[in-house]
Amino acid sequence: MEENFPCKINNGCDFGVELEYQSGFGNHFMSEALPGALPQGQNNPLKCPYGLYAEQISGTSFTSPRKVNQRSWLYRIKPSVTHEPFKPRVPSHQKLVSEFNQTNSTATPNQLRWRPVDIPDSPTDFIDGLFTMCGSGTSFLRHGFAIHMYTANKSMQNCAFCNADGDFLIVPQEGRLWITTECGKLQVSPGEIVVLPQGFRFTVDLPDGPSRGYVAEVFGAHFQLPDLGPIGANGLASPRDFLVPTAWFSKDPHPGYTIVQKFGGELFTARQNFSPFNVVSWHGNYVPYKYDLGKFSPYNTVLIDHADPSINTVLAALTEKSGVPLLDFVIFPPRWLVAEHTFRPPYYHCNCMSEFMGLIYGKYEAKPDGFIPGGASLHSCMTPHGPDTKTFEDTMVHGNEARPFKLSGTMAFMFESNLIPRVCPWALESPSWITTTISVGLD
Repeated sequence: MEENFPCKINNGCDFGVELEYQSGFGNHFMSEALPGALPQGQNNPLKCPYGLYAEQISGTSFTSPRKVNQRSWLYRIKPSVTHEPFKPRVPSHQKLVSEFNQTNSTATPNQLRWRPVDIPDSPTDFIDGLFTMCGSGTSFLRHGFAIHMYTANKSMQNCAFCNADGDFLIVPQEGRLWITTECGKLQVSPGEIVVLPQGFRFTVDLPDGPSRGYVAEVFGAHFQLPDLGPIGANGLASPRDFLVPTAWFSKDPHPGYTIVQKFGGELFTARQNFSPFNVVSWHGNYVPYKYDLGKFSPYNTVLIDHADPSINTVLAALTEKSGVPLLDFVIFPPRWLVAEHTFRPPYYHCNCMSEFMGLIYGKYEAKPDGFIPGGASLHSCMTPHGPDTKTFEDTMVHGNEARPFKLSGTMAFMFESNLIPRVCPWALESPSWITTTISVGLD
């Protein structure tokens, strides 16, 4: 079906363009790149405006309770189904895992830490620069998670990535990401995050060249805002600070365009002669979105003791068990430390949850020297962890005379899960892996 469009909306990767967003979390959004392109009164009319095709993308089962049901309707120049058959990608990707077991990963109770992974010299885009560090469960059973990292220096060209396994939560650490999705474009800078839900096609361009970051992937769940409980109606991440793209489309032909689909941890490719970013209008609540971590409103103790890190949860993917997350995304942002008669750094801990940490910029208060931006650490279920010796000794020097202190210029984060992760062999063999500093008590 061909129509003459009144204008061609295609500025490619013009990084100077000021993008427009919609705001809110969990809203039912709507957007159109051409006036009148969004059907009114129904989702699937016999004839859509401009001769578009109506296509639904479902993020939950049809019969999921309405309060958690997620879906969007996309109105496209061509439907997604018009592609050649998928074939295993050549060359294959050997460092992506979505089913964790004894044959492809290792369980270890040791404290693990990694230096920043070097950005490669050879041309590497987001897909080839993505690799799994650890995880648990399986995408085949729709329960589990994977934690990846990426290093890249090249924009994706004439191809799009689609993750059929789960939702991506991407945390850039170096270099901005210019992400084109079927709902529109997002620019994501270090200090921001972006969530790309399961099934959406997207491409990643790199305005700043060399780039690095972290990725959490959840199987069988979606991220949501945590309950605030006694905090009240306000605080932490405000729904209005989440940004959703506005409709943008390309009508230009793209001979040999490739869709790269991650399916069961393996990559498959299919060819088509058009861009998947041909959605002229859309509406729904299943959407990609971004969030600026600098807008987070942290809470803390104001008299004694150290608050549990859950007080700074940004997003949570939940299990069916109340209060138990499949994966929490927690941050350690700038904030005041004022507690009296208290050991203010993060306390020594044995946790029934597993904690993977990263550092976007600055210094982490518990390990100011041994944990640097772009690095990572893993403390699995019931593995003891805590501040290093220097942090302990410096804190004890000040004792009860410590004054209120503003922790600034830092942004660390944690992916926390109730599942026990298995670690991929290349993570344990990586030259970036280092022996952790033993905390106070064994010197």
